[in-house]
Amino acid sequence: MSAEQRPRREVVTGVPRGTRRPPGHAPAWSEITEQTTLGATYVRSLVRSQLRSALYALGTLVLLVGTLPLLFALPAAFDGHALSPQPFVWAALGVAVHPVMWLTARWYVRRAERNEQDFTRLVEGR
Repeated sequence: MSAEQRPRREVVTGVPRGTRRPPGHAPAWSEITEQTTLGATYVRSLVRSQLRSALYALGTLVLLVGTLPLLFALPAAFDGHALSPQPFVWAALGVAVHPVMWLTARWYVRRAERNEQDFTRLVEGR
């Protein structure tokens, strides 16, 4: 070959290998945007998992806060003793409730983010 004739370069175009799908398989995001029954099922599964997490967190908080009046009534049952119920009430509200609420909220946020990540992986087909 002479200096004037350079070899012809070929450009290969196409879908990258990692993103190929079987023929006739529409991506899940298109099912969702087109509002098909399959897309509705995907969205419903996300909503159910988020609702389940929220109900667990709410149930934990209801059990915690709902039992506080019972705990506050216990010292009143022992009025014959010199102990005052005030320190117990403040300890229960200030020491016990807030860490449990914080841990419950942290668990819920992590769970909600994990649900969304799982849904994104499902929709994108990863």
